[in-house]
Order: sequence, then C-alpha cells, then structure tokens
Amino acid sequence: MTFSKLSSTLARVGTLSAAMLAPAIAFAQDATATAAAAAAPVPDKGDTAFMFISTILVLFMLVPGLALFYGGLVRSKNMLSVLMQCTMIGAVVMLLWVFYGYSFAFGGGTSPYWGGTAKMFLSGVSTSTTAATFSKGVVIPEFIFMLFQMTFAAITPALIIGAFAERIKFGAAVLFCALWATFVYFPIAHMVWDSNGMLFKMGALDFAGGTVVHINAGIAGIVGALMVGKRVGFGKDMMAPHSMTLTMVGASMLWVGWFGFNAGSNLEASGGAMLATVNTFVATAAAIISWSIVETFTRGKASMLGGASGMVAGLVAVTPAAGIVGPMGAIALGLIVSPLCYFFVSVVKNKFGYDDTADVFGVHCVGGIFGALATGVFASASLGGVGYADGVTMGSQVVVQATAVITTILWCGIGSAILYKVVDVIIGLRVAPEAEREGLDLASHGEAAYHNS
Repeated sequence: MTFSKLSSTLARVGTLSAAMLAPAIAFAQDATATAAAAAAPVPDKGDTAFMFISTILVLFMLVPGLALFYGGLVRSKNMLSVLMQCTMIGAVVMLLWVFYGYSFAFGGGTSPYWGGTAKMFLSGVSTSTTAATFSKGVVIPEFIFMLFQMTFAAITPALIIGAFAERIKFGAAVLFCALWATFVYFPIAHMVWDSNGMLFKMGALDFAGGTVVHINAGIAGIVGALMVGKRVGFGKDMMAPHSMTLTMVGASMLWVGWFGFNAGSNLEASGGAMLATVNTFVATAAAIISWSIVETFTRGKASMLGGASGMVAGLVAVTPAAGIVGPMGAIALGLIVSPLCYFFVSVVKNKFGYDDTADVFGVHCVGGIFGALATGVFASASLGGVGYADGVTMGSQVVVQATAVITTILWCGIGSAILYKVVDVIIGLRVAPEAEREGLDLASHGEAAYHNS
C-alpha cells in the first residue's frame, strides 16, 4: 500500500468515527445545556405580575396623582402649567432612563458612584435577561425591573416643581429636571440601591426611596425656590389653593399608587411585600390623625389641606422603612412625622420667608430625613423590625443612616445649585412679571383650565 492510499484510508476511518460519535456528542451537549438551563433561576409568573401592577401604580402616582395634587394647590390661572410640567418631565425622564439612566444607575459597573455605560440604550437587556431580588435564587425579568425603577426616576424630579410652581419657565423646568436626573438622581440611585454603590456597601437602609426620592427632591426644591425667587405678590396677595377638591383627589391617588412604590420595592410577591403594604396603610393613617390633632390645638380646626398634607407626610416617612420596620414602628413614624412637618411648613417657612409653593421641603425633605433616621431605630427586632445585619447595633445603624442623609443633601444641594445656574444662563429660570400676573396657563400654554360659560 502506498503512502497516499494509507492516508486516504485513515481519513475515511476518521470520518466514519466522527460520524458515529456525532449522536453521542450531540446528546452530551444537549444534556449540558439542559443542566445549565435547570440551574439558572426562572422568574416566577406571580412575582412578574406583581411587579407589573406595582409599576403601573407608580405611574398612577405621577399622572394623574401628583399632577392633580399640585394642580389643586396653585391658583386656577396656573393649573394647566403644573399638569403640563408633571406630564412632560415624566415623559422626558422616561426616555433618558432607557437611553442611559438605567445604565448609569444599574449598569453593573464597579464604581461606587455610577453604574457605567454597559447598558446604555438597554444594550444586553432582553426578554431572557433577569434581575436578582432580595431572596437567593429568585429573579424577575430585567425588563420589569428596569421599568419599575424608571417610574421612580420619572416621578422624583416632578416632585421638585411644586417648590417653585407659578413662576418658572416651562422650558427651564423641563431642562433642569433632565439635567438633574442625569447628574443627581441617577448617581444617588446607584449609590443607595446598587450592590456596588457607596451607601449600599456601607449598609444604608432605604427600602423605597427616603434618600433617593424624598430628601433628593426636597433639597432640590428648596434650592430652586430660593434661586428662582418668590412669586410676585407673595405675602401680600391671596395665594390660597384654588381647589382643595382636586388636591384631595390627587393625594388619594398618591396613597393608592404608593402601594406600588413601597410594596413593589420588595421585588417579590412575598411576606415582605405584605409587610410594606401594612406599614403603608397604618403609617399614613396615623399621620393624617396626628396632623389633624396638631391643627385642632394650634388653629382650632382641622383642615382638608392638613389632612392631605398629613397623608403625604406619613407616606414619605414610611417609604425608607416600609419593608424594614414593624407595624407598630410604622404607626410611631406616622404619629411623629406630622408635628415635625407641620412645624416646618407653618413656623419655619414663615420665620425665614421662603416661597415653597407646595411645601416640598417642609414635607418631602423634612419627612424624608426623619424617616431615614428613624428607620435606623425602628428596624430593631426589639421594636418589631426585621433586625440589623450581624454585628450592627442601633447606634451604628443610625450613624450610617445619618451619613446617607448628609451625603444626599450635599450631593443634591451643590449639584442642584450648579444646574439651576446653568439653566438660568442658557434660557433663564423665571417668566416675565407680566406673564406671571396673567398666569402660566395662558402665557406658557395658550390655554385655560376653566371657562365661565
């Protein structure tokens, strides 16, 4: 046999051997793939449905909830301007979130301050990718996690505009909120809620957004109120809310939507979500009662404005604690927060004379600071909470909570001041006095909320 024939024969034998082994190789590959698939956690349909409903409820908080709440608090000539600002800000931030916000907050980067660019334009996010929850081996579809967090990002900057309503340019409000979401909200969300975030690694407790949402928005609000300036006629003209009916409707929608906000932050339809639900009921109820009692003693009458303010104050205070404290702790939060916020909106505000139209600072920031610090106390198992991590004491946890509060105040306060100045240089913050007297509905949008016909 020549060398060439021998080579040919060996080649045929190799081909036959490969052909005979192919089924076995394919079987082994299928078995490996099946084992890998079995090992990978699969989202539970119940958790997915729960998160979908929670996401829609948070959207309900923004439109129409927050829009109507703020709309009722302003004068009738500015009703539509507030509705439009809430609507447009929400829409803009939703797009920014899918463009780069989700990546900046939860992009998987190792930086303690931002999540990186890996998931910009939702790169790598698909129907098959998942996001972890708080339970080992439990996941939800990444799309619904992304959307749930998107609704938080959308409503938070909209909260700010209540502080300087009735005198800011429409374009200025939208541009500021877009910049603020980019340079303030996204980084703070990463620091607090991402596993690589600075405050997360420190052990800061913020179940649903005491620092990320309420302190953040409240600080930006007071900085804006001071930099935009007081309304024309402030302290002289009648500036009472034009429709407490709509404010009550909006506040009630906020309460309903807040169950998505708080319970949804558990990320699973489990006992933790139900604890957050119970706490959202009882803390809010306690705060309404507490605010009304304080008003009765100080003013002689309990007002609907006070009832709505107490409702929001209770919701704000329990937000960072919702899935962490027990029901009795939540009631204590509600009872304490209302007198505290009432003092700021009725005494401190008048003492310093700043024009915070919808009391964003007095309710959201003050209530958020109290809730964040009190979470460190009422998280104690001895007080009915879920308890601290190993080796953590009440004192050390409160110190961590205070660090998170101070970090948020500084980051947001300095960043917001810079961004307001940037917007003022680019397009100006404030409308002309004539437009303000006419009302922003007509001056900025060419519409009127009400017609006498």
